[in-house]
Amino acid sequence: MSETASTDQGSSTRPYLIRALHDWCTDNGFTPYLAVFVDRSVQVPLEYVKNNEIVLNIGFEATSGLKLGNEFIEFKARFGGRAREIVVPVDHVVAIYARENGQGMAFPAPTASADIAPVPPAEAGTPAAAPAQGLRLASTEAAEEPAAPAAPEGEASAPETPPEPPAPGRPSLKRIK
Repeated sequence: MSETASTDQGSSTRPYLIRALHDWCTDNGFTPYLAVFVDRSVQVPLEYVKNNEIVLNIGFEATSGLKLGNEFIEFKARFGGRAREIVVPVDHVVAIYARENGQGMAFPAPTASADIAPVPPAEAGTPAAAPAQGLRLASTEAAEEPAAPAAPEGEASAPETPPEPPAPGRPSLKRIK
């Protein structure tokens, strides 16, 4: 029997929730975005990584061969006109949300271990020229903010500043500039 999941807890719900929210976004005409914690186990274009984070458009229009598996999310996408292979361990997904309204779900970041080493700034390269976007948890009672401009399809960006702490009340995902 595998040691990765005990019989008391079962397998992780994260891959199932990611697939469900991806389906919900697609069924409602929204664009599903993934926020990913990047370390050496994540295969993404490092020039688009900032502060060990990247936001990826995982809509069918922006990806090719999308596989939302239990262990990995894999697909091909264009970055700067060049097709790239993307491989993201499911436990590195920190959020999935709809670009258009910010609705989605956040997950805990992976815990520090010997396997998880942050990407050094020298490897990360320069940030993308696209406008930066990020996520923050905000109260659903909070006033709506204007939507930030979207990154080009298949391209990714990361937040310019660290996210604000969540406001009291029920959290929801909101995009910020």
